[in-house]
Amino acid sequence: MTGPYLGLVCRHWIGAEHRHCRATEGVRPFLVGPCCPLHTPAALAGKDEAPATSSLPATALPASPLSDSRVADARAISSGKRRSSPTAYRAAQAAVHKTT
Repeated sequence: MTGPYLGLVCRHWIGAEHRHCRATEGVRPFLVGPCCPLHTPAALAGKDEAPATSSLPATALPASPLSDSRVADARAISSGKRRSSPTAYRAAQAAVHKTT
């Protein structure tokens, strides 16, 4: 057995032979369970496997919405709609209601 998923065994049921596949080479985890290359969902559907890596460069991916959620949280805390400690409330009010 080689690869990052040591110890996985294909659990695809071969109905004509009344047994599980039990292959150990190239087995990867899927939602339906561990599958060998012959029994992946794409292989069973007669389609090609998806590429192992993303076809987009990392710079083409969208920015994380984390910064947007922080602004929304600060607004909710400063308006009193979201409960927080008095310190967080004052800090959120200062961040949202900046004076120029």
